[in-house]
Amino acid sequence: MGDSRAQRVADFIREEGSEIISRRLKDPRIAPMTTITSVEVSGDLSLVKIYVSVLGDQEAREATMTALNKGKGFFRTELGRRLSLRHVPEIVFKLDESIESGARILDILSKISAGEDLPDSGEPRS
Repeated sequence: MGDSRAQRVADFIREEGSEIISRRLKDPRIAPMTTITSVEVSGDLSLVKIYVSVLGDQEAREATMTALNKGKGFFRTELGRRLSLRHVPEIVFKLDESIESGARILDILSKISAGEDLPDSGEPRS
């Protein structure tokens, strides 16, 4: 029973959190292509890990994460207004780089299929 409740809370936080980041947080350091990729909620609903993907260079990712962490109190307050929980969970923002890793892999695969040479990574090929 607790797992389904935690999952429902995670889904709700993902939807509402995306809206809060895109419309309510007014920090200019937050990159326009910032999305919540997943949300993990602890079993006792006391901690939420929000995984965020930021498209852009390393500087944009760092600035966005700094802005999100600075706006964590506002984010938590807004979330508390929307959640029907007695206690609003603590929030931890984590950078999710899986989308960029996938894009790099697709780029490498397309170069391989086009017959292009890849730069040597220094690792022996098997």
